[in-house]
Amino acid sequence: MACVCAVTFYDPYYRFNDEAYRWIAMDNWTYSRTFTLPSDIRKWKRVNLVCDGLDTVATILINNITVGASINMFSRYTFDCTDVIQERNFIEVRFVSAVWYAAQQSAAHSKYPVPPECPPPQQNGECHVNFIRKEQSSFSWDWGPSFPTQGIWKDIRIEMYNICQLTYLTATTIYDEETQKWSVEAESFYDVVISEPIEGELTFNIPALHTQQTYRIVLESGEDRRSKVRLDINQNASVDLWWPSGHGDQSGYNMTLTFTVSGESHIEKTIMVYFRTVELMQQPVLGSPGLSFYFKINGLPIFIKGSNWIPADAFQDRVTFDVLQNLLQSTVDANMNALRVWGGGVYEQDEFYNLCDKLGIMIWQDFMFACALYPTDLNFVNSVKAEITHQIRRLKSHPSIIIWSGNNENEAALASDWFHIPSSNMTLYLDDYVQLYINTIREIVLQEDGSRPYIASSPTNGEESVEEDWVAKNPYDVHFGDVHYYNYNADCWDWTKFPKARFTSEYGFQSWPSFSTLERVSSPEDWNYNSSFVSHRQHLITGNKKLLYQTQIHFNLSHAQDPLQNFKDTLYLTQAMQAQCIKTQTEFYRRSQSEIVDGQGLTMGALYWQLNDIWQAPSWASIEYGGKWKMLHYFARNFFAPVLPVAFEDHGTLLIYGISDLPTDLQLVLQVKVYQWSLMEPMCVHATEPFILKARSSGPVYKEVTDDLLRRCGCSRFKCVLTFYLEVSGQQLGPKNYYLLSSLKDAQMLRKPQINATISQQGETYSITLRTASIAPYVWLDVGNVSGRFSDNGFLMLEETKLTTFHPWRPTNISELQRSLQVQSLLDLY
Repeated sequence: MACVCAVTFYDPYYRFNDEAYRWIAMDNWTYSRTFTLPSDIRKWKRVNLVCDGLDTVATILINNITVGASINMFSRYTFDCTDVIQERNFIEVRFVSAVWYAAQQSAAHSKYPVPPECPPPQQNGECHVNFIRKEQSSFSWDWGPSFPTQGIWKDIRIEMYNICQLTYLTATTIYDEETQKWSVEAESFYDVVISEPIEGELTFNIPALHTQQTYRIVLESGEDRRSKVRLDINQNASVDLWWPSGHGDQSGYNMTLTFTVSGESHIEKTIMVYFRTVELMQQPVLGSPGLSFYFKINGLPIFIKGSNWIPADAFQDRVTFDVLQNLLQSTVDANMNALRVWGGGVYEQDEFYNLCDKLGIMIWQDFMFACALYPTDLNFVNSVKAEITHQIRRLKSHPSIIIWSGNNENEAALASDWFHIPSSNMTLYLDDYVQLYINTIREIVLQEDGSRPYIASSPTNGEESVEEDWVAKNPYDVHFGDVHYYNYNADCWDWTKFPKARFTSEYGFQSWPSFSTLERVSSPEDWNYNSSFVSHRQHLITGNKKLLYQTQIHFNLSHAQDPLQNFKDTLYLTQAMQAQCIKTQTEFYRRSQSEIVDGQGLTMGALYWQLNDIWQAPSWASIEYGGKWKMLHYFARNFFAPVLPVAFEDHGTLLIYGISDLPTDLQLVLQVKVYQWSLMEPMCVHATEPFILKARSSGPVYKEVTDDLLRRCGCSRFKCVLTFYLEVSGQQLGPKNYYLLSSLKDAQMLRKPQINATISQQGETYSITLRTASIAPYVWLDVGNVSGRFSDNGFLMLEETKLTTFHPWRPTNISELQRSLQVQSLLDLY
């Protein structure tokens, strides 16, 4: 599991070290070492140095002879070093400052500027990142620091061969609707070193499906020789499909390639093969202008629910398998089925996609271009071509990837004129956009991977953007494609402010991480909301003011006189605000999936911004740096539940919708209870007549004028809260939900709950029994530096006793937990 270790004063993340260590990125750095090869090295006709990832601009020397250079962090480089290699060798990788290289490239592009030049001052970042093919957020972002790293960030190795070398092996599955049979399209790529064409036997074997076929192929001399074959699956074999999490199993099969040339050269490689189809449906919608925008997996429409993924660390070597496993397991544990790998980060490591395949997490994969315009000179475009080709071949066999997207927000940047381009020059930039994302990237996608859709940008109007020459007048049009939506000024509890879009791929609100997370990278003088540290960590313009503004709409700020307690309370309030805001918005999107209202609706995707953090700072994340769940992530497990009731008011009428992701219709009863804030027993209880909730749908299951309900229950809006849940055969199905009838700062009769906690051990987990004297909103359990997570947290406590479980990620004991455990609810702040 993820390990959160103590941070030293020298750690780059400590306090203001991102600025103190800025000089490192301004210098050039050389990595060198000696290495020894077998004494018979000269017997090989080809000896290559293969670099899977060099970050970024470097010259490579072996034995003081230059063998190659790199300019792209995302490409794999293969350098022929046959003539310079010896038994004992000395290698140098001489890196040039990425910051200076980017500036030089920008200065050399003298014909016209390519904006933006620099990030906003609040980000403390570097300039001209769009001129270097490197992680764009490494020069800073509104949630992350500037650490423009230099180094060998992936494997580097020597490969030796005499005839040919396998460089890529991919497998995509194809379903024939007519014959209802599956086949596998297997592509293998080779570098052939001998001068004459070679003929050999290529065998593919999938033992579990009793499928094996052998082909005679001829490979011409040279690099990047491709073989493409179609492997028909044994008609007597039963194929198990790969399904997203919550919709079925993630079945896969081993497929082995064997290539033999004249009985002398023998290549063997095994990869996984998964059987699934994906379609992006964009069709006319009855009762609405525009087109639908939703995904079918294996022929079934799937509501996409999840979040956005950013780099898990500014230093990629710290993103271990355990870190990935913790974050991705947390994704499915919160009932998500998808993540969008955002275009300003990196193409993630192989283990990331392997885990997503295993866990059933669908991936919306951006190519790494974000929030900027880009040059299209020949060298830049050629570098992009190599990058895109490599990444598609590396990743296309993963069933988890369901779509390629050309960039993040660059269509919107042009359409909305983010960079204030003179109208006389706009055609120039539109042409560059088409040259890069359509004529270059899209063409490579069509050539390399016909198994999944491609869109040029996100947000986009999809097919409508195509009709408008790839840049729509309004890429945020709710009748087409996907939208991104942020509004920090409107009341986030007011669902009428949200776009009733076809698909919402970004939306969110910030919060601060917990005190235990911040404590590791700060000092006592920083523990004040107005401190320099708090200001330095906030990279969104006026972000800290925006946080307090949104919080104060529905909550009173802390009354604590002690500065440290006041700071801790403020962190807690921002998390409660964020969780409630995203809950309200996500429930709106989920309930909009089956209806058209005023020409809008059929929402089939909700990906909030963002899942994870890159460092300890305020951000939109639901999981803190180190893996700790924020209140939002606990909320997400409920608002993404497979079956869920949600409530809202429309012109004074209370409506409750039922939502189901399940494949079969359900006969249900809705239980509705109204509580007075001061009482533990409901004022009234109502059960509906049994009703049918259709499979994979949402729809109204309860409707009543709110004042009539409150009058019938002898309650008022400011004194009561509404709870409700679904039942099947008398048993609760899915989580219990609630609806707040007023702002909590206006709620009457709320009392301090006086919550007590007792801890007991149950094997490797710990049971925590809570007892309260009154209803308690936003009950929050925190065990400080004891890493782990709870079975439930941030909840509305309506019962006198509640049991929750703590799952530690490291050894602990009752004594340590008793010392560390703090239980807080909203009323404890006042």
